[in-house]
Amino acid sequence: MAEYFSQFMPFMVTGVKTTIILFVITLVLSLPLGLPIALGERSRFKPLSWICKFYVWVFRGTPLMLQLFFFYFFFPFTLDITIPALPTACITFVLNYAAYFAEIYRGGINGIDRGQYEAAYVLGLSRGQTMKDIILPQTMKTILPPVVNEAITLVKDTALASSIGVIELMKATQSAVNRETDISIFFWAAAIYLVMCSVLTLAAGRIEKYFMRYDAKEEY
Repeated sequence: MAEYFSQFMPFMVTGVKTTIILFVITLVLSLPLGLPIALGERSRFKPLSWICKFYVWVFRGTPLMLQLFFFYFFFPFTLDITIPALPTACITFVLNYAAYFAEIYRGGINGIDRGQYEAAYVLGLSRGQTMKDIILPQTMKTILPPVVNEAITLVKDTALASSIGVIELMKATQSAVNRETDISIFFWAAAIYLVMCSVLTLAAGRIEKYFMRYDAKEEY
């Protein structure tokens, strides 16, 4: 059994490392980037609102794989700059997922009762103070489930990076299958994806329980 694993597991480990790197970079950068885009969509300054809405429309309305191809070939042909495949994938994933997170933020903000805005106005709070101190803290709790869903989707979407040559888990698995001529290796890849998604689900469950306990204390 040890000899069996030693034949293909090094490929898988290399792919898992790249997958985790792409996942972490995308999540860490796209989550905060989505918030100003969402706020920009709600801005009273129409040009800013239109730009943010156009950005979300483009990145949510076109396939992620097409965006990968666009950025991978755009920089060399237009700017004569060659960017390696992994950084290109990171840039594309961050821009793509920022658009999705922006819509999640926007939906969470829109879900807050209008009475809270009115109460903040009566108390003399500015629009910025209302958003920072009252609306956003509540929004962060309500958007947790859809954010977790997007994070789980991101784990699986990293496989698309193989289309521009990034040796992530799926690309490494295909290389191992071609080398060993053993399709059972795909099952091991599926198991690894399931483990990563399960870890995210468990972590999200812990966070949700934490917020539920906090809410229960406030009600008490």
